[in-house]
Amino acid sequence: MSTDTTTTPTAPVATAAAGDRRPVRFDTKIAVLLRDDLAGWQRLNVTAFLVSGLGTRLPELVGEPYEDADGTAYLPMFRQPVLVLQGGGEVLAAARGRALGRGLPCSVFTADLFATGNDADNRAAVRAVAGDELDVVGLAVHGPRGAVDKVLKGARMHP
Repeated sequence: MSTDTTTTPTAPVATAAAGDRRPVRFDTKIAVLLRDDLAGWQRLNVTAFLVSGLGTRLPELVGEPYEDADGTAYLPMFRQPVLVLQGGGEVLAAARGRALGRGLPCSVFTADLFATGNDADNRAAVRAVAGDELDVVGLAVHGPRGAVDKVLKGARMHP
């Protein structure tokens, strides 16, 4: 019996028919969980950093480039919504453990990263602390809807 808990990335599946203008229900979910005591600017910054990892690890989450009527090209974005939730530190620690236990791809942002100024120092700050001792202030996760819901148990929608 294999103990490998990694998931194989698959494209999100939409349940609405082609050309149907009704909202699409995806089989997967992208969610960001933020610690509830962050300042407004921190919440925005952490969210942006966290979701950037999902798009690089799971390119099938990213749609096609955009173009306006003038032909100006814009970068592609995720093909599905990103839910943003919040919770206390204990909720984030538990969610991190559940995401890793389920083998779901996730990214973390720790309080230490507010004091660093570049990518190399960010990675070094995370690497310097044992996983269970990380002061996680943000977590992004992707996976099947039910699994992500279980990971986020105890969190509430961001206002």
